[in-house]
Amino acid sequence: MSAKGNSAVGEQGASKRANAAKRPSASPAKAPASPAKAAGTPAERAVKSSAKASATPSAKTAKAAKPAKTESRLGMVRRARKINRELAEVYPYAHPELDFRNPFELLVATVLSAQTTDLRVNQTTPALFARYPTPEDLAAADPEEIEELIRPTGFFRAKTKSIMGLAAALRDDFGGEVPGRLDDLVKLPGVGRKTAFVVLGNAFGVPGITVDTHFMRLARRWKWTDQDDPVKIEAEIAEIFPKSEWTMLSHRVIFHGRRICHARRPACGACPIAPLCPAYGEGETDPEKAKKLLKYEKGGYPGQRLNPPPDYPGRPAPPAVGVSPGAGA
Repeated sequence: MSAKGNSAVGEQGASKRANAAKRPSASPAKAPASPAKAAGTPAERAVKSSAKASATPSAKTAKAAKPAKTESRLGMVRRARKINRELAEVYPYAHPELDFRNPFELLVATVLSAQTTDLRVNQTTPALFARYPTPEDLAAADPEEIEELIRPTGFFRAKTKSIMGLAAALRDDFGGEVPGRLDDLVKLPGVGRKTAFVVLGNAFGVPGITVDTHFMRLARRWKWTDQDDPVKIEAEIAEIFPKSEWTMLSHRVIFHGRRICHARRPACGACPIAPLCPAYGEGETDPEKAKKLLKYEKGGYPGQRLNPPPDYPGRPAPPAVGVSPGAGA
């Protein structure tokens, strides 16, 4: 190889060595940083401290995330009674949402209301009572005619058997009159405690707690009870409220369940008792969105009764198609 070549190689090698000398140390592990460098400048330490604080909840935040202290029995009773007082102001017009003119009509309408809406029953009973106004008339009716009349309420064959059976029992055992005692009412075909208390409370003025699907849902949602059996719920609620409140309490709770505190999507943001509700937040909390979930008079829609009480602020429900508003009235 020529001297020139050797010279070129030598210059290239020297250049590489010079460049290598200019490069920073390649392995930090071999040359650990000094304590001063590891700590960083005051500004760097402040940034690191802030990042660590945001990644780890503070003691105050962790404490706030803990479940609320268990409510005492006395605290629950006081809260429950306050809810009842608030509902009395929200629904001063609360009432049974079945149209009726006497105990017999209320009894039959309540039996028909199983597994359907009160509105559907109210649209069905005018024609039924126009044709069969008394227990004697209904007991002697052609079952097929009854089935056709009450078909819109669903389960019409079983319901026909029940209302004809109770009509016959009223005729044969009670002189054609609806009895005013719980023990007598629950012996009638198709009549359970819920139906009996509806009749006793609204036709006879006898206090009673009506545990329907709405009452049951709200009583559990509000932590008044953790029972799921209607009879046990009735017994526990009876210990919370004075007997004089039982009937109207039932109406208020059922009204609230139908209008605001729905099963699937309660309108929490439009609920007047939200501060008292341990389940607040299960539904829509945005006030504007919640307002769109309100039903019946609270949402500007007709109610369920074709003939509501005079103090009802909403519009009456429309009659069934092809039925005049005054039919059976």
